[in-house]
Formats: sequence, C-alpha cells, structure tokens
Amino acid sequence: MGMSTAGASSGGGRRRRSGRHMPMSEINVTPFVDVMLVLLIVFMVTAPLLTVGVPIELPETQANPLQGDSEPLSISVDGEGRIFIQDTEVEFDELVPRLLAISDSGYEERIFVRGDSDVDYGTVMKVMGTISAAGFTQIGLVTQLEDQQ
Repeated sequence: MGMSTAGASSGGGRRRRSGRHMPMSEINVTPFVDVMLVLLIVFMVTAPLLTVGVPIELPETQANPLQGDSEPLSISVDGEGRIFIQDTEVEFDELVPRLLAISDSGYEERIFVRGDSDVDYGTVMKVMGTISAAGFTQIGLVTQLEDQQ
C-alpha cells in the first residue's frame, strides 16, 4: 500500500510540473495567411487603377475589347492635345524615335491610342498616321463601352 501512495504523489508532482508553460515549438501560420489574403485583395483592387496615369475622357462605343497576351504600349492624347507614352509626356517629333527605343517586339509591338473625347479628331488621327507611317502594324483605338439605358 505504501508503494501505491508514493506512486500517486510522484505522479502529482509531474502534473504540477507539466502545468507550467513550456516553450512552443510550432509556428502558427494563421495570422500570416490572414495578412497575405488582405494584401492579395488590396493589390487586386488597386492594380487596375494603376495601368494608365493620364486622366482623359474616352469616347464610348459598343465594340468588344481586344484580347492579347502581352501588355501593349499606350499612347494618350489629352484634351489639350498633349501626347503621352504611358505616363511620360513627349513632343510630337519625338514620338516615333521613343516608340522605337521602347518597343520590345520591334514593329510588331501592340500600341493602343487613347484620345480624350474633347480632343480634335484630326489630332488623334495624325498621331495614329505617324505611328503607322513609321512601320508599326498593331495599332488600336481605346474606347469605353456605352451605357445601355
């Protein structure tokens, strides 16, 4: 009987010892996953807003969007007739040399021309004609879809 009592008291000593906080050897990844999901959502929402930085009013049309694999170069003509390659303003005379320097695919580079709805139609056509005369073949106009009301 004395043995069983001594065994019970030594077992109680272990319980007290295991009640202390032992260092945890596992990593809790739940907060990491939560932060990554929030960042993913933030980037998914903000990425489309960062594509082109020149604010212009695009004309509306009922045409379907073009599908493509790579990111095209964007030429913008704002309401005042200023010309931009992506976000950088360029003079009309510098347009073709800059396009040649920037284009990865040479003359097969896709180029989208975005013209403000307030700009003169002739100005946008002059820009497109100059790009086409330089030898670029993949040129397109960018518009917004019309609201069907």
